Amino acid sequence: MTDKAAALPSSGFAPLRQKVFAVLWIATVVGNTGSFIRDVASSWLVTDLSNAPAAVAMVQAAGTLPIFLLAIPAGVLSDILDRRKFLIVIQLLLAAVSICLLLLSAAGLQTISSLVALTFLGGIGAALMAPTWQSIVPELVPREDLKSAVALNSLGINISRSIGPAAGGLLLATFGAAFTYGADVISYVFVIAALFWWKRPVGTDDALSEKFFGAFRAGLRYARASRELHVVLLRAAVFFAFSSAVWALLPLVARNLLGGTAGFYGVLLGAVGAGAIGGALIMPRLRQRFDADRLLLGAAIVTALAMGILSLAPPQWVAIITLLALGAAWITALTTLNGAAQAILPNWVRGRSLAVYLTVFNGAMTAGSLGWGAIAELIGVPYTLVAAAIGLVVVGLIFHLVKLPKGDADLVASNHWPEPLTAEPVAHDRGPVLILIEYRIAKENRDAFLKAISLLSRERRRDGAYGWGITEDAADPERILEWFMVESWAEHLRQHHRVSKADADVQEQVRGFHKGPDGPVVQHFLAINHPDRGATTNQPPEGVQHV
Repeated sequence: MTDKAAALPSSGFAPLRQKVFAVLWIATVVGNTGSFIRDVASSWLVTDLSNAPAAVAMVQAAGTLPIFLLAIPAGVLSDILDRRKFLIVIQLLLAAVSICLLLLSAAGLQTISSLVALTFLGGIGAALMAPTWQSIVPELVPREDLKSAVALNSLGINISRSIGPAAGGLLLATFGAAFTYGADVISYVFVIAALFWWKRPVGTDDALSEKFFGAFRAGLRYARASRELHVVLLRAAVFFAFSSAVWALLPLVARNLLGGTAGFYGVLLGAVGAGAIGGALIMPRLRQRFDADRLLLGAAIVTALAMGILSLAPPQWVAIITLLALGAAWITALTTLNGAAQAILPNWVRGRSLAVYLTVFNGAMTAGSLGWGAIAELIGVPYTLVAAAIGLVVVGLIFHLVKLPKGDADLVASNHWPEPLTAEPVAHDRGPVLILIEYRIAKENRDAFLKAISLLSRERRRDGAYGWGITEDAADPERILEWFMVESWAEHLRQHHRVSKADADVQEQVRGFHKGPDGPVVQHFLAINHPDRGATTNQPPEGVQHV
């Protein structure tokens, strides 16, 4: 999700003219507000059940661990299932979780174990829902309004973040936990009703549509081969691992260091949401003056200062101002990292790769929450916040040297590959498939060719190849073969639609080294089922070596 809710011009609200988008956007704001109300009740209730930092941090971790575990499968499901029906099922699951929390709290039977277990189930629902909500946006608005629609979604989340925690704290302090969970249950009624009202067009069958495990493997191959994505994931992991300390320990900070009530805790979280909205509004001006790396470093420094101030047990009004600044820094980091990820991902794998990003994000938050909670048990909350703040500044300065990708490549599909020639129709599930490309490279161009084709190897792997290599003819060194393997004929046909214009430029550079009146010769080889040995293995031909 890109957080570009900043200073939206009048055209920025154009997506709201689309009735379906407007209804679902309002329903999402209501649903997210209910979720924040529920989270405040759970975070505060655990401090009534136990004053141990590890117990408090465990509830925080229970909400993020499922997203770490399930984000990638959820991204795949969002691509292969009916998204409307899938979202309805998820909302029913989340409503059931809140009903259980309501009943246990009303009966006075709530325990740390039940709270952690139900929070974990709620996290499963959130893990399944996140990539699916992002995926439906292009279905609801024209292409020219897509960026504005994404920005409005970000604005809606921050509106919920500013309203929900404060409302949750007020309801909890006034009416108790059961009533607060009931408010969350009502919010799901609005969301489910909106999803039933939405009449999503029935999609046409695609002969090349992916199955779950094939799509899962393709997404992992892309993530494994994309070095630019690796940089974003690394920067996200180190930032969130250290900054998670403030979120894991904030309930104890509000209660023990600041002497606040449940209502005050809700006000603190509301201040984070308000700060996030303010940060989103000034983001365009910041982007004009600073690049992504400086924005991320600034967010790390402000977050560290906020943790340092909270460790001193300041007056409550100072804490509220501090949380406003923390919210602005947090949205800056989220926007910068998520924007960098969005900019380097082609559409065909966007959901799955963003799911990988969500996995790293929530994995860092989960591990950080558990780790900082354990440290707080040993040295106390104030010293833990100081340690996390120092660590965040140190890693921020170190990894500032690892620059985020610019994301300026043209990732629109080029569709420049011709359809492969076959003697007869090939079954889509037949495979594996070996593709050979024969080049003739002059001796004086060999080194430059090898350097260029190394870039092409990354593209082959990102788009679905599980093996790649180059060989030369022992009798004719100018005859060089590039080979790569894909798991099925359908997967190779999908490769034809995945090649971007930026990748086409790399391929043209490689082809430029080929000498001869015609272009490189391309051949396709299909595995043969041997009558005695069964299916052939996924190995390159004899004499061809994996690289």
